[in-house]
Amino acid sequence: MMESDKKQRVYKIIMLVILTVIITMLLTTIAVYQYMKSDGAIIKYVSTTNNASSVAATLENFRKIIDNNYLGEIDENKLLEGAIKGYVAGLEDPYTEYYTKEEMEEFTEQTMGNFVGIGVYMSKDTEKNVIVVISPIKDSPAAKAGILPGDIISKVDGVAYTGDQMSEASTKIKSGEPGTTVKIEIIRDGETKELEITRSSVKLNHIESEKLSNNIGYLAISTFDSGCAKEFKEKFEELQKQGITSLIIDIRNNGGGIVEEALDIADLIIEKDKPLLITVDKNQKEETTYAKIDPEIKMPIVLLTNGNSASASEILAGILKAYDKATVVGTKTYGKGVIQKLMSLTDGSGIKITTNEYYTPKHEKINKIGISPDIEVELPSELQNQLMIERTKDTQLQKAIELLKK
Repeated sequence: MMESDKKQRVYKIIMLVILTVIITMLLTTIAVYQYMKSDGAIIKYVSTTNNASSVAATLENFRKIIDNNYLGEIDENKLLEGAIKGYVAGLEDPYTEYYTKEEMEEFTEQTMGNFVGIGVYMSKDTEKNVIVVISPIKDSPAAKAGILPGDIISKVDGVAYTGDQMSEASTKIKSGEPGTTVKIEIIRDGETKELEITRSSVKLNHIESEKLSNNIGYLAISTFDSGCAKEFKEKFEELQKQGITSLIIDIRNNGGGIVEEALDIADLIIEKDKPLLITVDKNQKEETTYAKIDPEIKMPIVLLTNGNSASASEILAGILKAYDKATVVGTKTYGKGVIQKLMSLTDGSGIKITTNEYYTPKHEKINKIGISPDIEVELPSELQNQLMIERTKDTQLQKAIELLKK
């Protein structure tokens, strides 16, 4: 019994030390902590400037309550992960979150463009606190099952998830080998549907390219993940050899990705040494990123956007619009004008934290505002949430073609 108590004490100390080290990096100057009597009858609030010790003391008090009262078994790792997740969630920033080691590995795999899952981009609707589908990946299990942009994912394998639990839902969706199935409950236009989808290895193809009539090139960017800019350049050069004289860049339903990839694409179009992006940190320190090379794309461009064009997509749209290098056609973009930094911790876990707000080269604000098109064109209402639209019915694409025919 004494040996068991000794192990429990060791576990407590290890958990508190690790958690304190991580959380100390994130704390503000003043902290408020609370503790309860073991019977839970009294809650007392204490202010302190000793942040690390306040967190440790708070956790120690709650741990005593758990040890003295909790009936089930205690998983130290789960307690630690839950404590950190809850602490970071207290920032109430929809884009800042803590990743466990497993979640970090999945996030990295997805960013590199190769992962196991159903192939769907999701976002948190902060107003309704629900998980919304931005877009399924082309030819993925999700696309084949009929999942569409705008669908709300309400349950995974019978478990309900809110927007605040998007990471947990994503992990649940992916946590299986290729060939296993997952049940996804979606809400579409007020109706609930359950889909059983088979997981598979999903390979991202960032760019879809095609030569249209009238020597118009078409490049659709699905995501700004690693390697996107290189693929964009290669696909453009292939179209250029086919004799295109103008270009449509389609970033509809592109939820973003790696900022540098969007900047490298912009660098192919904007004159060398021109400002591309202005970022501002918490201390109001501004940094400007400039074009590094002479432009390679010197032809009329139409950029297609919609309400699901977000983050890195808005960076590209803001740059091209600021320099009149493209006519923006479609609808207003999402309005995510903040940048996150991904930091790895020594145990393999990580934190994605909002560090900067970004502005267009003209210092125009994007966050919670979005970028308005030069020419607003809505899709027909019956087509707005469809993934595959016939070219002749795609009013936004047809407007782009009309402009470039002139």
